[in-house]
Amino acid sequence: MHNNIMAAGSRDRPPMLATGRYAQWRSRFLRYIDTRPNGDALRKCILKGPYTPTIVTTPVVPATENSPAVPEQTTVETVMNMTPENRAHFESEKEAIHLILTGIGDEIYSTVDACQTAQEMWEAIERLQQGESLNIQDVKTNLFWEFGQFTSHDGETIESYYTRFYKMMNEMIRNNLTVATMQVNVQFLQQLQPEWSRFVTIVKQQHKLDEVSYHKLFDILKQYQKEVNELRAERMAKNANPLALVATAQTLQDPYYPSGSPPSPPPPPPPSGASGASGTTGASNSAQDPPPPPPSSTTN
Repeated sequence: MHNNIMAAGSRDRPPMLATGRYAQWRSRFLRYIDTRPNGDALRKCILKGPYTPTIVTTPVVPATENSPAVPEQTTVETVMNMTPENRAHFESEKEAIHLILTGIGDEIYSTVDACQTAQEMWEAIERLQQGESLNIQDVKTNLFWEFGQFTSHDGETIESYYTRFYKMMNEMIRNNLTVATMQVNVQFLQQLQPEWSRFVTIVKQQHKLDEVSYHKLFDILKQYQKEVNELRAERMAKNANPLALVATAQTLQDPYYPSGSPPSPPPPPPPSGASGASGTTGASNSAQDPPPPPPSSTTN
């Protein structure tokens, strides 16, 4: 909790640089600078360097009846003859150095303490945190790749999806990357989960994607979160128990067969040459045979 408070900063001190959080620290630090009374001058010291006094040339003053001519003179600019804007820039250098050193830990302090200006410290911290090879072109390439690969997570709410998309777009804006409104909106809508397809179609029919912002699309889609949750629950139930579909189909019985299936057909009759035929044939043969002749009698 203490680390989170230190990283966020306060009204009286700048945010502290935490490990792996340089991008967030840089943004917070510059926003903190903007809240200071001399915020513009501090920004110039950090991003452009300290103000260097210039040589002021005083033009020739011609002679008059009461005074002689004054030749052209060159003098170094001082605090007394600076413009208010340049004076604020000049006097803010030490404060800018103090604020940067206050916002970093001892391990970085020992590395940048030898720097002479706030700009040198700022650039040294950036090299330490990002590496010298990670130039602005690398950052833009990575951000464009992230934009093209951005997609939603299974079961993710529209609020979570919008928050991640908003953070990515904000990072692109901070690095001066511009994407057409149509492309942004198409990417935002097409990467939603399948349960949103019906509502995405409604949005496409009612709004011009080359004019409306994705913030407005989010405001419209979040009204359908409840319906999407119900569709998602149905899909998960089917995937978890595929036999439920079979059971449901079996309960839809045919009205002609209340038991759920038609009666079985009667068994086929036995073939004609079966065992029953042999009994019949034997009976008929015995009925047709003549009786045996009586025994002959001989008279002696």
